[in-house]
Amino acid sequence: MSVELRPLGVRCNLGCAYCYQNPQRDAGNVANRYDLEAMKQAILAEGEPFTLFGGEPLLLPMDDLEALWAFGLEHFGGSSVQTNATLITDRHIQLFERYQVDVGVSVDGPRELNDVRWAGSLESTREATERSMEAIERLCAAGQAPSLIVTLHRGNAVGERLESLCTWLRDMDALGIERARIHLLEVDSPDVAGRLELDAEENITAMVALAELEEEMCGLEFDVFRELEELLLADDKEATCVWRACDPGTTSAVRGVEGFGQRSNCGRTNKDGADLVKADRPTHLRQLALYHTPQEHGGCKGCRFFLACKGQCPGTGIDGDWRNRTVHCAEWKALFRRAEERLLDSGLFPVSAQPNRVYLEEEMLAAWARGENPAMGDVLASMQANEAAREVDR
Repeated sequence: MSVELRPLGVRCNLGCAYCYQNPQRDAGNVANRYDLEAMKQAILAEGEPFTLFGGEPLLLPMDDLEALWAFGLEHFGGSSVQTNATLITDRHIQLFERYQVDVGVSVDGPRELNDVRWAGSLESTREATERSMEAIERLCAAGQAPSLIVTLHRGNAVGERLESLCTWLRDMDALGIERARIHLLEVDSPDVAGRLELDAEENITAMVALAELEEEMCGLEFDVFRELEELLLADDKEATCVWRACDPGTTSAVRGVEGFGQRSNCGRTNKDGADLVKADRPTHLRQLALYHTPQEHGGCKGCRFFLACKGQCPGTGIDGDWRNRTVHCAEWKALFRRAEERLLDSGLFPVSAQPNRVYLEEEMLAAWARGENPAMGDVLASMQANEAAREVDR
């Protein structure tokens, strides 16, 4: 669960070609004003630590940033910020330390690997990327190593560029960075698809290369590979939101707070250029429909990895339609197969390989039909306890 505080909505200093927030910018839904006190009250109502988010949140004046981070420290013991790092100064780094702010940096690599994070011209883009790289180094030198978000695309994840990406990630490991989240490209326009989209085999090749790279690292871990194995072992209580049967009407794992305190959903589900109003209660109709819909019609029927994947993120549904399974189905199937084989080779028995998984599927479907979204491990433990009690009665 996280609270994303977006004082300026999707306003940003870069023009990343693939950004999932571009439909809102294209529609003119870019904020220029906000109310600090309204945001603080909304955060208190949510009752959780917040991540300062955007767009680019460091566009806020320094005094307002300090006020929000001081508020975060007072009420929650700290907060977070997700930034492209192009605007980070020594003053920001001082405030990060003073107010216990965890920093996440969204960047796709050095030099040409990051060119799709456009700053108006190639020269300006390369200069912005260099500022991001320098900021990462300064943060690490100050003992505040950030986490990373890296998106894979044609500019950084094929051929020699994939090799360069791996070299850079080794450098990040040597600097002391411990966490990196890997995103497959979310495509929302034909232009992005034609220029940047990797096909399934290219995505798989890149992901397997990163999985093998992770085994060489001293400390840096990617978010996904161990998580795939945990999901196959029915351990999804702490799983990333994309694996937790996200309801696109409530996106319960991401609770947005906008500049005047209004609540919003995860921006990945906004396909029409506007923030959708958060629904009053979640449903899990998507999972119920996917389970029963044949794969040739956009569903997941018969897939042995359904319990682990659950259709993945609704923001990546085929044709931009959350009712469909993820457009990256082929990639995730291949990676789940790889994880399944590793578990079996280790003497573990993943849910996907158990012939009686249908009973766990039935229990999960029944919970979703009631509007509940329990952790798979809790449901499995309850089933095992009930079976043990029945054995005692016999």
